[in-house]
Amino acid sequence: MKSDIEIAQGALLEPIATVAAKLDMSQDDLELYGKYKAKITDEYMESLKDRTDGKLILVTAINPTPAGEGKTTVSVGLGQAFGKLGKKAIIALREPSLGPCFGIKGGAAGGGYAQVVPMEDLNLHFTGDFHAVTSANNLLAALVDNHIHQGNELQIDTRQIVWKRCEDMNDRALRNIVVGLGNKTDGFVREDHFVITVASEIMAILCLAEDGKDLKERLGRIIVAYNYAGEPVTASDLKAVGAMAALLKDAMKPNLIQTLEHTPALVHGGPFANIAHGCNSVRATKAALKMADYCVTEAGFGADLGAEKFFDIKCRMAGLKPDAVVLVATVRALKYNGGVPKAELNGENLEALEKGIANLEKHIENLQKYGVPVIVTLNSFVSDTDAEVRYVREFCRERGCEFALSQVWEKGGEGGVALARKVIETLEHRESHFHLLYDDAASLEEKITIVAKEIYGAGGVNITAAARKQLQKLTELGFGGMPVCMAKNQYSLSDNPALLGRPEGFELNVREAYVSAGAGFVVVLTGDVMTMPGLPKQPAAFRIDVDDKGAITGLF
Repeated sequence: MKSDIEIAQGALLEPIATVAAKLDMSQDDLELYGKYKAKITDEYMESLKDRTDGKLILVTAINPTPAGEGKTTVSVGLGQAFGKLGKKAIIALREPSLGPCFGIKGGAAGGGYAQVVPMEDLNLHFTGDFHAVTSANNLLAALVDNHIHQGNELQIDTRQIVWKRCEDMNDRALRNIVVGLGNKTDGFVREDHFVITVASEIMAILCLAEDGKDLKERLGRIIVAYNYAGEPVTASDLKAVGAMAALLKDAMKPNLIQTLEHTPALVHGGPFANIAHGCNSVRATKAALKMADYCVTEAGFGADLGAEKFFDIKCRMAGLKPDAVVLVATVRALKYNGGVPKAELNGENLEALEKGIANLEKHIENLQKYGVPVIVTLNSFVSDTDAEVRYVREFCRERGCEFALSQVWEKGGEGGVALARKVIETLEHRESHFHLLYDDAASLEEKITIVAKEIYGAGGVNITAAARKQLQKLTELGFGGMPVCMAKNQYSLSDNPALLGRPEGFELNVREAYVSAGAGFVVVLTGDVMTMPGLPKQPAAFRIDVDDKGAITGLF
């Protein structure tokens, strides 16, 4: 079997203008970035506003494991399968981050015969959106330090600077640093920090802003520090908004590429789901709904993170109402949750499957709490046995959700036809009664507790004294009505990554809370989750190379 990158490089791509024509777009609606990728013009985006929305289908998954789940692969394959059935469909995904690409996770273009292409471009620099976000973020950081150096008219308390620099790379050495060393002209000496670009508030703002006007308003509300009186100092106070918006002007435009089967795909924005809200841009999703009859989108990591934030943050702010949810699992991942080591997952083990399927059960229950029809799909592996697949199918049916097998990795769109038919059948016969998990009026602590107990299965919440003080201050400053963006490890429903399956009754530990005032949510850090990842002992970067003809190898 060819590797993902070999499949992608062997594909015959259509010119992006040809792909756009399937959506009734002309070349004037595109800003070309070479032959196979383009940005969509603001004029075309404006022309969509009076069109009727198509159906919104969210793809999510169980908690990720080393065994693999294939959420993006299923998202892409489902879009291709709609095409096989003669349906007008589009896919709306996030852009990959360089951090995971060179770290442990790899890229995010799908896999096998269900990929978005050009795969190398997408996983590396693409159209420069992440560079724009990084530049805007670090411009604001530079303006903060320059303001202090130039006399500190705003009376910024250097002990309460909360704005961090960013870089789109896993670099543990930058988590905690000291800046301003050297001569007097080199700035004020203070402790500083880096986050990965996809955890930056600028990335969240890019993905939540409705248009350029909304973008600038959100940028202006960013809190960079507090003054000596304890009052917020914003990006607007620093006169940073215009320049930041200029850097983000083109990044605000959604990117159009294609799948291996030439299904159109909007790939735009990329906030992490374990730290930020983990969804592609509101602009891309809303445009996709106007451009096709079926819009397939995904949210990062497991449903406890990505789907919860898709519902409670993105849908809340953008007024989106999903029509169905596809929940991705694999037999291998369920057996891993049941205690089987990765090296032993190929053998049939119904006992481990029965134990590990509790993780899937919890995600089904969580999604049903939002009133949206759920379709479970098993991403098929050759090691799966008929008995194992039959067990999962019956388990799902007993819990009131549909089931379909997915073979898109091996067969592309053809391998997703059964799933696509099941989704269409669900959309035609089951109405979505989507609702949010909590009200805006609930206190920040109540919102944290609701997510912890209802979604994670916690018995209680332990909020440190420091975090409780932060929540109190944020409420006093008027941010108590915002949704909470829970930053939690992705591997477990709990804040302890070692607790697999369905842990219950545990205590969720909240160590810190801060507001992303421009994005419009309060970030809550739990357990040991970090906003700047590190590289593993054997990073994926070791395997990536480029030959004398310019062909890249080793990406996955």
